[in-house]
Amino acid sequence: MNYALVYMVHRGMFRVVDFFHHWYVDASKALIHRFVSALENLDQTFAVRLTLAHFFEPLYKDYSIPGRAFGIVFRTGRVIIGAALYAVIGACFLALYIAWLVLPLIVLFFVFDNLPKS
Repeated sequence: MNYALVYMVHRGMFRVVDFFHHWYVDASKALIHRFVSALENLDQTFAVRLTLAHFFEPLYKDYSIPGRAFGIVFRTGRVIIGAALYAVIGACFLALYIAWLVLPLIVLFFVFDNLPKS
C-alpha cells in the first residue's frame, strides 16, 4: 500500500476540517468578542443600564420640580437614543455574521455551478 498517498489524503482532509473550524468557530468567537467590545465602548457614552438605575433621581441633584422633570426627560432621551444605537449596532453585527457564515457556501455553489458539464 502506498503510505504517502494515504498521508496526503489524510493531511488534505485535516486541512479542510481545520479551515472550517477556523472559519466558523474561531471567527465566531472573534466576532462575538468584537460585538461585546463595541457595546462596551458604546456604553461608555450612553450608560443605559446606569441611566435606568437612576432614572427617577433628579438631574445634577436639583431637587426642584423642574430639576426632577428635566431629569426624567433627559434620561428618557438618553435611554431611547442608546437603545436605538444598540439595536443598529446589533443589526449590523448580525448581518455581518450571517454574511460570514454563508460566504463559503456561496463560493462552493459558484465553483460547482461553473464546472464543465459532461
